Amino acid sequence: MAPTATADIMPTGPITSKSVQPPVEQKHHHGMEDKTPLQAISHGSDVMLPGVPKFDDMEAQRQWQLEHMAAAFRHWSREGYVEGISGHISVRDPEHHEVFWTNPLGVHFGLLKASDMIAVNLEGKVVGGNRSRCANAAGFLIHSAVHKARPDVHAVCHAHTVYGKAWSCFGRPVEMLTQDACKFYNAHSVYNSYGGTVLAAEEGDLIAQALGPTNKACILRNHGLLTVGGTVDEAAFLFTSLEHACQTQLLAEAASQGGNLPKILITDEEADYVFRMESDPEACYAEFQAYYDWEMYHSKGDFKN
Repeated sequence: MAPTATADIMPTGPITSKSVQPPVEQKHHHGMEDKTPLQAISHGSDVMLPGVPKFDDMEAQRQWQLEHMAAAFRHWSREGYVEGISGHISVRDPEHHEVFWTNPLGVHFGLLKASDMIAVNLEGKVVGGNRSRCANAAGFLIHSAVHKARPDVHAVCHAHTVYGKAWSCFGRPVEMLTQDACKFYNAHSVYNSYGGTVLAAEEGDLIAQALGPTNKACILRNHGLLTVGGTVDEAAFLFTSLEHACQTQLLAEAASQGGNLPKILITDEEADYVFRMESDPEACYAEFQAYYDWEMYHSKGDFKN
């Protein structure tokens, strides 16, 4: 195409967004607040998504937790969260609450199975599971500190993901830019410091302090993301959701440079409503089951071994 032809269809000046008036917030109506989040998202019907199963047998619950933990790692591998041998998940033992299970150091996330996991007590002693490999020292120091500080937490996820690392460099929380980000409305913090590779108990304690007594997640500056939950499914789903929120934030920040595309945040009222309806532990557990089923299909259940 000749240069003169492109001039006929392309603007001659810089491309800028059309000016728009500030949005006028309408009066919104919130529905199904008399139902649980699972009931609400399931159309409020008698047939709804299943919640976290209940167990009478500790051994059965332990095996179920380890299988779901292995599935979370397989999901991480598929999502591209692998950074060498960095990254770890821990799950508190259902019977011995001073013990948690974690992944062995040096095994690719995409190869992990339930039988690979190592049981470690809060003092650092291996007390069960796979004794053929060592645990990750930094992982133990971070996870043990969080489990000590937060008895309500049963699972902790941490990895060095691309968008989480990139956004962490700003030392800022994610903004309520999208419905999905509202899962973290007033429920995530920033560890706005960096103490190098975590090889001292004191650094793990600082991360646990930064997470706080009730938050679901913490952005570790110059490091990565950390999420927690009542199940490994909840913590793993929140991790992927926070990684996506960081990606969205970075894209929005890049697009808004120059002032031509100012960001519009979700109001506090709407963010609070979305948080209550979508960040519920049972709802987050149900969200992860789509990933669990996908991994079951692709691996033919290999991670359960």
